[in-house]
Amino acid sequence: MIQIQDVSFEYEKEQGTLSHIDLNIQQGECVVLTGESGCGKTTVTKLINGLIPHFVEGGTLFGTTIVNGMEVPKTEMYRLAEQVGSVFQNPKSQFFNIDSDSEITFGLENAGVEPKKIKERYEATVSALKIQSLLGRNIFSMSGGEKQSLAFASVYAMNPSIFVLDEPTANLDADAIDTLRQQIIQIKKEGRTVVIAEHRLYFLMDLIDRAIFIQKGKIVQIFSRDEFRNLSDEQRIRMGLRSLVHPVLELPPADPPGAQKGLSVENLSCAFDKQPVFSGLGFSAKRGEVLGIVGHNGAGKTTLTRCLCGLLKEVDGTVRLDGQTLKAKQRNKASFCVMQDVNHQLFSDSVWNECELAQPDCPPERIEEILRSFDLLDFKDRHPMALSGGQKQRLAVATAILSDKDVLVFDEPTSGLDYHRMLEVSNMIRKLNDENKVIIIVSHDFEFLGRTCDKIFDMEGCSKERR
Repeated sequence: MIQIQDVSFEYEKEQGTLSHIDLNIQQGECVVLTGESGCGKTTVTKLINGLIPHFVEGGTLFGTTIVNGMEVPKTEMYRLAEQVGSVFQNPKSQFFNIDSDSEITFGLENAGVEPKKIKERYEATVSALKIQSLLGRNIFSMSGGEKQSLAFASVYAMNPSIFVLDEPTANLDADAIDTLRQQIIQIKKEGRTVVIAEHRLYFLMDLIDRAIFIQKGKIVQIFSRDEFRNLSDEQRIRMGLRSLVHPVLELPPADPPGAQKGLSVENLSCAFDKQPVFSGLGFSAKRGEVLGIVGHNGAGKTTLTRCLCGLLKEVDGTVRLDGQTLKAKQRNKASFCVMQDVNHQLFSDSVWNECELAQPDCPPERIEEILRSFDLLDFKDRHPMALSGGQKQRLAVATAILSDKDVLVFDEPTSGLDYHRMLEVSNMIRKLNDENKVIIIVSHDFEFLGRTCDKIFDMEGCSKERR
């Protein structure tokens, strides 16, 4: 059982993140924490797993959090970890090994469990979660969905009574989301408590017992499953929530290669670590057109973005811009990529300076206009690494717009974004049509793609399965 009693929390030198939170979660319940980006969902999960106050320094905490009879601030982390298992948005942040088998057993070994019981828990985990395909694998060769499944398995092996999942589907395709859904069904059957902070909601609609709606650090409303499922679209949009039903993507296919205006990708083949990723890939994207690229986790979508931006040299094929063949260095100068993990491309010591880094000659009025449109102007003096995940994502998109490059590539630009923020990114990208850019979006977010793109290119059939 989880009891959060009149808890308020402020990060150091920031506004209050949580204000007088009261929440009781019963053993075996599955609840979703939802609300706009930066509302405090992740902070609530940190109260439960003990990251607050044990690992977050300089914050001010009031109130009491009790987990399975243990008062969190007064309980050592190793004891909390026996009861609470956490799966984070970026699974790479919680890996300690390079092979999957060692990762599954790492927590047990670290806790000093005897070898016989480790083997039993390992076999039980593989059987219950049906992850035989992940065994004996190099973690760095896995797709995003496979890494997320492995992270879940490593937590499951520890046999916690409470699972805390923070934005677990942010970078997953439909198949990987279904795998995660089946894993949640399994732990629910076993009577575990599940707390999920999430923007994608449709896959949870028949799993949750309650939905906790958080706004500006306060619990505004608690819904039963039926009450939440019966929200009208008007209510949902007003609350800033994503679709409650599985979005369907209905867009025309991309034009074939050979266009003389815009980008033409012709018979392109790429490899990673000498292993083929995709071959014979071809499409065109006109200037002023927004092209979406889809495909399952591991299909090679991120590899394609790296190649188009000149960060990876092709094995074969040609990339042309307005009819001119571009080598890797030329593509690098002509393009800007917003990466899937934006932490890799935020370098400066303030939001404002990050924008100036993207375009040193940009007038201050233009930077101010873009930051205001992304609701980031109030954070202009804040360090980028002190922003929430959604705010970082918006900042990276803002720097892409400010860069003024001919080809703009967005790799999962709505990862971790609520409905309103997704809409802002969509509208801003659509406005770029007027500036005659070539715009390519790689995403699993069908709700966003359907609203933003003109055409779709599906990578299924071009990719090589890697093991």
